[in-house]
Amino acid sequence: MKIILPDGNIKEMPEGSSAMDLAKSISARLAQSALAARVNGSLVDLNKELKDNDNVAIITFDDPEGKSVFWHSTSHLLAQAVQQLFPSAKIAIGPAIESGFYYDFDVEKPFTPEDLTAIEARMKELVSKKQEIKRSERECSELKAYFESKNEIYKLELLNDIEGTPSIYSQGDWLDLCRGPHLPNTGYVKAIKLISTAGAYWRGSEKNKMLQRIYGISFPKQSMLEEYLNMLQEAQKRDHRKLGKELQLFSFHQEGAGFPFWHPAGMVLYNIVCDYSRREHIRAAYQEVKTPIILNEELWKRSGHYDKYRDAMYFTEIDESKHAVKPMNCPGHLLIFKNSAHSYREFPIKFFEFGLVHRHEKSSTLHGLFRVRQFTQDDAHIFCTQEQIQQQITEVIEFIINMYRTFGFDNYKMELSTRPEKFIGSIEMWDKAESILKNVLETQGYEYQLNPGDGAFYGPKIDFHIRDVLNRSWQCGTIQLDFSMPERLEIEYTAEDGMKKRPVMIHRALFGSMERFIGILLEHYGGALPLWLSPVQLKILAVSDKYLDYARRVHKEALDAGIRAEIDDRSEKIGYKIRDAELLKVPCMVILGEKEQQAGTVSVRIHGKGDQGSIPLDQFIDRLQRSNKPGLNIQNI
Repeated sequence: MKIILPDGNIKEMPEGSSAMDLAKSISARLAQSALAARVNGSLVDLNKELKDNDNVAIITFDDPEGKSVFWHSTSHLLAQAVQQLFPSAKIAIGPAIESGFYYDFDVEKPFTPEDLTAIEARMKELVSKKQEIKRSERECSELKAYFESKNEIYKLELLNDIEGTPSIYSQGDWLDLCRGPHLPNTGYVKAIKLISTAGAYWRGSEKNKMLQRIYGISFPKQSMLEEYLNMLQEAQKRDHRKLGKELQLFSFHQEGAGFPFWHPAGMVLYNIVCDYSRREHIRAAYQEVKTPIILNEELWKRSGHYDKYRDAMYFTEIDESKHAVKPMNCPGHLLIFKNSAHSYREFPIKFFEFGLVHRHEKSSTLHGLFRVRQFTQDDAHIFCTQEQIQQQITEVIEFIINMYRTFGFDNYKMELSTRPEKFIGSIEMWDKAESILKNVLETQGYEYQLNPGDGAFYGPKIDFHIRDVLNRSWQCGTIQLDFSMPERLEIEYTAEDGMKKRPVMIHRALFGSMERFIGILLEHYGGALPLWLSPVQLKILAVSDKYLDYARRVHKEALDAGIRAEIDDRSEKIGYKIRDAELLKVPCMVILGEKEQQAGTVSVRIHGKGDQGSIPLDQFIDRLQRSNKPGLNIQNI
């Protein structure tokens, strides 16, 4: 039979061959690293029998799907170990997540660090046995009887939600309800580390019982685990919540859980990012707008947000009329567009807004600036004709990439997300929109990954994932193509033939959330921001009060040159002042004493590099000014 490989080549295989047989026929190395297979777009186990003309890709740990399979299998290993050590434990769910896996358990008391050590040891024992992981399908009645006999109440509840014949995976005498796919056997897991525990409500609802969640990570090589743990240690040092407190940028308070409080230095940073973005938008012919935070509930029903998004919205009443706090900016931009008559000659029309939005997040999911209930979107909507779509999306992609590079993110990837289960508009409309986005990416030669079923409810999208200095991936920018919302809110323009037509609407964000992007920036740079982004760029330190007049002169010249400078005029020793400036990660400081005052020079220190020697004041200001540009950083003075 013929098997079609990802590169289009045809591989002849005997009838009855499995995905693993295919991997072996390609190379011994591929067979050794194979974890699963993608057959005609669906992920399957390696023992899956192939058919003539199947499109097959072998999945390894290098693939995102491979990591997911690997970590999902390890979560089963975790659950098996827990139930061996704690026989009364009931199992809930255990998925793979972005980095690793977790499993939720109903146990009598929370797990202790000693428990985790014992569980991890038992997992390693199960690995050494190389238990075969087998998939099978069972009748619901049979599985119901089995789980009832084990008093597995959570599996019984999940079983009731399954349509069709459910599948299970077993290893040794343990089994779990699961769609798969999974590893061939437990011996594939060469390195395991249980990271932490946490409470988690069943199905994420605070109305349900609190379960005990164990998080973990695993790898096919011990060296990969060691590398990950080193990265984790470095990430803890760079945690933006810790840096936000140390650098006096922002704080969180129980009086407003999920709502960041920006301090003066934090507002400087926030405004620098916004101001730079605003200038670039204006250069790219965007028009800034501002829309209300609260709008009538009927608007959200017409736009489709109420039906698809209301669980994440906040509602209020004004004059006995129901209103909603906006979770998105698009309906407001549509109302601005609709307020005037438009001709095709005006297109594209590009509105952008730093729009404050509110979305309800469960308390358990809140995480610093990364997961909040109030944030600012750098939101834009482009109204254009169908003929202009490709050009507009191409320009937006270039705009986003250039913006990321300016902030120091050169490593990024794009992801095309298609129609989700809940959507508005016709399937034909969706197919057309997906085809357009795919064509733009392929015509321009951009590499991208397909993410089926993860589009916005109103249209497919291109998401941008940037990688930070620790090689972590962050989803930031998005481009979404929408034929539906212009129809629902009945916006129109006069076409070249004089007829009224619906424009196409392109939703677009570069950073996504300003708050989240600033959190990413802080962790990427470890708080030591480039000169142009630093709230305080220059600290002026006088050795004693005798040199404060000279310090004030230096301060004035720095301010006149557009440098954000501060004088530390405290009656402290110079070493103490230097230490404080270093802790605040101020990129540059100057020390002023008798020698500097007499010669009209400054003694320069660069954060993390130490003493740079003395330089005439005018030269120092000039060099600092030339380094104070977006995308640059101070090197040596």
